[in-house]
Amino acid sequence: MLRLFFRFMTFFSFVIVVGCYNSDQNIESEELKSNLIESYMDESVNKQNSIEERKNSLEKAYSICSTLNNSTFKIEKIQNISFTYYSLKDYENYKRMNEKALKLSTEINDSLNIARSYAYLGIYYRPSKLDIAYENFYEAEKIYASLSGNISRKEIAFDHGKVLVDLAQILRKTKDYGKSESITIKAIESFEEAENDLYIPMCYTNLGNLANSLEHYDEAIEYHLKAIEYAKGTDKEIPQTLTSFNNIGIVYKSQQKYDKAKEYYHKALSYTEFLSKRPRRHARLLDNLAYVNFLSKDEADIPDLFYMALKIRDSINDQNGIATNTLHLAEYYKSIAKDSIARVYAERSRDLSIKIQNNGDLLKVYRLLSDISDSKEGLSYANKYIVLNDSLIKEERLFRDKFARIRFETKEIAKENQQISRENQILIIAILGLTALFLLGYIIFRQQQSNKELLFAQTQQESNEEIYRLLLNQQIKLEEGRQMEQQRMSEELHDGVLGRLFGVRLSLDGINQRANDGFTEARNKYIDELKAIEKEIRLISHDLGAETLPSDVAYIDAVENLIKDLCEVHKIEFEFNNDEDIDWEGIDDQKKVNFFRILQESMQNIFKHAHADHIKINFDYVDSTINLTILDDGIGFKANKVKKGIGLKNITSRVSQMNGEVQFLSNEGSGTKVSVHVPIEAKVEEVY
Repeated sequence: MLRLFFRFMTFFSFVIVVGCYNSDQNIESEELKSNLIESYMDESVNKQNSIEERKNSLEKAYSICSTLNNSTFKIEKIQNISFTYYSLKDYENYKRMNEKALKLSTEINDSLNIARSYAYLGIYYRPSKLDIAYENFYEAEKIYASLSGNISRKEIAFDHGKVLVDLAQILRKTKDYGKSESITIKAIESFEEAENDLYIPMCYTNLGNLANSLEHYDEAIEYHLKAIEYAKGTDKEIPQTLTSFNNIGIVYKSQQKYDKAKEYYHKALSYTEFLSKRPRRHARLLDNLAYVNFLSKDEADIPDLFYMALKIRDSINDQNGIATNTLHLAEYYKSIAKDSIARVYAERSRDLSIKIQNNGDLLKVYRLLSDISDSKEGLSYANKYIVLNDSLIKEERLFRDKFARIRFETKEIAKENQQISRENQILIIAILGLTALFLLGYIIFRQQQSNKELLFAQTQQESNEEIYRLLLNQQIKLEEGRQMEQQRMSEELHDGVLGRLFGVRLSLDGINQRANDGFTEARNKYIDELKAIEKEIRLISHDLGAETLPSDVAYIDAVENLIKDLCEVHKIEFEFNNDEDIDWEGIDDQKKVNFFRILQESMQNIFKHAHADHIKINFDYVDSTINLTILDDGIGFKANKVKKGIGLKNITSRVSQMNGEVQFLSNEGSGTKVSVHVPIEAKVEEVY
């Protein structure tokens, strides 16, 4: 498991690196393709081009679109192409584009566009295959309902509402009135949530038609008036008003309130300018008015109104309208006992209804033909009527059963998905549990190893500390031996060599007092030289005994005395400054000894090599650091020889012991500067 995880992470990292490398070029290419697609889309909607040219532009747009990376952007471009095909009444290519959009949406798991693709395919099947249309709309509705928790509800409420309206209308056509009503109300709620009233008039129109079918006539009229109210002030106001007036007329016709029906048909027909550009709607209103006149025995404008409507419908090849119109003419001529003319129109309505599968009008035609035909043919038509009626009832029942089965299967699939989801959760929990146990075991193992390593390290540390203590004790003993040897040499120089030199000097003084042989001046010169040697030996003797500074002399006084004595012996001027912020009493004795020896060694180097006339020595205290600066105006030395002298190495060694830094800055003929920087840890007072 871990190995697979690491392999996946390695591959993922590689993909990211390659993706970053090519990202700029990909973006450029995608933008270029998008611009080309838009260019072809513009050509496809240009009405100055022929239909074929516009379709060719759409094909070119799709060819480029198919080369885009799979993404939501690509899906939306394909859907836009499909809408243009639909506007050109090329429904097969509309279907083809949306099938591709659905497939791509499923591949990239784009739920929103899966739902949209199902809805667009439902629109394709809606005119002819209600069951397939219902199935597609239902799939879309399920997804929209499930998306409400993942996407802002307002963003999808409008599309969800449109799908609900389509479902409701299909259910009304298959006479599942109760389900259609509840879904229509849900659609209205979705549109209100989306704050978009565009399709609410359609919803109230559907509710009005449902109420009329259920013989709730007052409710039906109220719903149709509401549809008009919602359409006011929009570009759909006149079309919706005419639709509602026509539907109200149908409601009053169902109640046999023919005068009220005529009133609303006349209101609708008063919109002459609008209807002149919409012949299909105009013909329907004329036919309905004529039929109400026929039912109410008002034969003033009959059959002229029927013929006027039929002429318009023939001119635009409105086959559904022609089938209904010729049926009405057949009924009219039957009512005035002109069966031969009635038969002509009835047969025309029959043939057309069969062709376009208008079973509602075909059923009425069979009944009419059974009445106006001779007994044998009439019986045949009666049988056809019975068979068709039974078939329609059975088909409606099958539709309702199929729709119910789709809903049931969907619920079963949802249950199965929930079960699979629970099983997956259990599996994931088990895997996580095993992983946790493995990690816990690994952690315990590593902890045991760490404890062993820590115990070993502690033992090693204790051994190192013991070795350090032994080395320290040895160093202390060596230091004690060195100091004893220094003391012995100091005493030997002071008591032995210095005493003998003092005796020689006294003897020479005695000779000078007794003799006057002309060498007195020479002897005085040697006596002075002996005095100088005595003084230098005395200083050396003092130095040898001063590694551990005496406690009865202030440190800075001892330093100043050293500088003064050495400079007087070598006849060199000096300047000494000490920063009062330095607490010499609080500084470690070993550091003070090291500073003393560094200063002593530096001055010896100056006396031996520098030929200096002036020395400047400063102790400064800055940021918990003691800075010692020794500056002379001697002849200097070459920088590349800094590491060769023993004295400089000794100084470097002592500075290193104090964890400090030293710099030797010199050029020939420009003097020498020695800078020592030693950090001093501040003492922390214990509080009890």
